[in-house]
Amino acid sequence: MRAIVTGQVGLDKKKYLDEVAAFAGQQGEAIELLNVGDMMYAEAPDVRPGRILDLPLSRLHSLRRAAFKDVIAQAQGHKNAIVNTHATFRWRHGLFSAFDFDQITRLKPDLFICLVDNIERVHERLHRDHEIDATMKDCMVWREEELLATELMSQAVPGSDFFIVSRGRHASTVRTMFRLVCRPEMRKVYPSFPMSHVVDMPEVLAEIDAFRATLAERFITFDPGDVDEKLLLERALEAARAGEEFFAHAPHHFGAAPGKPLRVRTREVLDIAGDIDGQIYMRDFKLIDQSDMIVSYIPELPGGIPGLSSGVERELQHAWEHTKEVYVVWRPSKTPSPFITETATRIFSTVEEAVNHFEESGMFAQTNLFGH
Repeated sequence: MRAIVTGQVGLDKKKYLDEVAAFAGQQGEAIELLNVGDMMYAEAPDVRPGRILDLPLSRLHSLRRAAFKDVIAQAQGHKNAIVNTHATFRWRHGLFSAFDFDQITRLKPDLFICLVDNIERVHERLHRDHEIDATMKDCMVWREEELLATELMSQAVPGSDFFIVSRGRHASTVRTMFRLVCRPEMRKVYPSFPMSHVVDMPEVLAEIDAFRATLAERFITFDPGDVDEKLLLERALEAARAGEEFFAHAPHHFGAAPGKPLRVRTREVLDIAGDIDGQIYMRDFKLIDQSDMIVSYIPELPGGIPGLSSGVERELQHAWEHTKEVYVVWRPSKTPSPFITETATRIFSTVEEAVNHFEESGMFAQTNLFGH
């Protein structure tokens, strides 16, 4: 498979894709990784590292075309290749495209993948590695532009597919990226589960994490917990109520240990409150659309209450209306409502029961599943 992988500056995408290629090697597969940025710098030895985007657009365009010409040539003869590039740039020149349709068409990619990550991580890396003053709002807008432009590129190449992949929980999403490129026959699954109102319930979280891990072993999964910016917003609201201009925030992904704390400006996060909610809504539905099926885990909360959040209900309804296979693991002793039973392909009482059904139905690709 040939994949074009895009994503805004600040993702540390090259390092991530190096790990994907290394993981592929461990599974006995070879992925040719072609970094357009490195190839452009090779064409322009006079340009200092990190400064290529400051060039006049005419020269930048010429360098990009020269580099992509080499990409097309080098991709020939390789079973699997990943082209690391961008769809757009939002820099001092304003917003401009980072591709040419004629060259994209000649490459004939099978996949277009836009990589995303928590916006506070992107913002921190962007300022760590570049001399630029960009707000979190700028980063949120750039992410939307990159997603849209990548999807449009895919629509211009007949037979290609578009996917959103979260950088998220590193090892797990490296495997997802590898499987998209090297194991395309595997089923694609959206794991659905309650998030915000179970964060203080360690036993329930452990159940959900086990469910997510089980699906990730056996399918290509697009996990909504791999980008989790809701906690960032909640922390900013707390800081605002306390009159704090800045607050310490340890970025994390749902169910994972927090990372190194960042110093975040409260006002900057409050300014993107609508963007966070809007992009969660948009992104999660797109993750369902790019999946073959949805598998939802409904835990039993204290007091015998079903852990059925409004978000999970909307996801199940969206999947059903878009003719996806809908499976539900219903753990509560209370019987599910008709709004669950009438829109589910099948309901299971345990994760093990669901896995057995998937196996008996031939849903597991006949490849080296656990090597992934």
